[in-house]
Amino acid sequence: MTAVRGVGERIEELLAALRSGAAGVPAPAGVPAPAGVPAPPGPAAIAEELVRLLVGLYGDGLGRIVGMLAERGDPGAEILAAMTDDPLLESLLLLHDLHPLDVDARVQRALDRVRPYLGSHAGGVRYLGVTAGVARLRLEGSCDGCPSSAVTVKLAIEGAVMDAAPEVTEVLVEGMTTAPEPALLQIGRRPAGETPADGHAADPDSGWVTLPDIGPPSSRPVTASVGDIAVLVCAVRGTLYAYRDACAACGSSMAAGVLEREQLTCPGCGSRYDVRLAGQGLDGRGLHLDPLPLLADSLGVRVALPAAARL
Repeated sequence: MTAVRGVGERIEELLAALRSGAAGVPAPAGVPAPAGVPAPPGPAAIAEELVRLLVGLYGDGLGRIVGMLAERGDPGAEILAAMTDDPLLESLLLLHDLHPLDVDARVQRALDRVRPYLGSHAGGVRYLGVTAGVARLRLEGSCDGCPSSAVTVKLAIEGAVMDAAPEVTEVLVEGMTTAPEPALLQIGRRPAGETPADGHAADPDSGWVTLPDIGPPSSRPVTASVGDIAVLVCAVRGTLYAYRDACAACGSSMAAGVLEREQLTCPGCGSRYDVRLAGQGLDGRGLHLDPLPLLADSLGVRVALPAAARL
């Protein structure tokens, strides 16, 4: 209690300094600062200390909770396991290095969660371990020779591993189907009548299509039309994910769906999907959204459409 009181008093001192405007106030021009008296910390330094103190305080409290659960034996272990199944609580446990599973177990569990989706695109994925922050995995099977499916599988695996193990800095996936080198094309005038009706730039070999301006990432899904294809774009922590705009359960548009962190809920039937795990369904029915590989670079936001969708 004494330690908590001391942290609370320090927090009040820092807040008072910010409220008074005294933080980082320079001395008047021509008036030298007193010798041996350090300059007051600036607002940025005070804010950093505030965050550090608050995170440390709540981290210590969470650590005490985890310790008390460990002392309760199997009932406590069941509660702790339920906490790790909650995305928010699991992220807090990871932040404070309190997760009961080691990095290997967490990666294996993340892969188990995404394997039902990968089964329709790849023969399976084998975890090879983490070395110097690099997680190595190997695909056992193929993606039907489709580079777009290969990219989708890679994104799903990377997203699952990075979420489960923040200490991993890179994910290397062996056995990926790579896209063929583009053939050399003779540049000439486009024949009459072949200008794309929707005005979107497309590479006929790769299937990458630039979407219209969808604005900055937001907490709501955004839709865009590419020819006859309705594309749904979701942003999670600044990262964009693209899907065909159709619920796997009822077929309705997801444009008005509710996006809470990585969970997207269909406005029509209430089905839930994880947009970071390649649209995997969260209701235990084996459903998933139809993902589209997405690139965001200097050329804009582009999605790769399957060949059948471009006919």
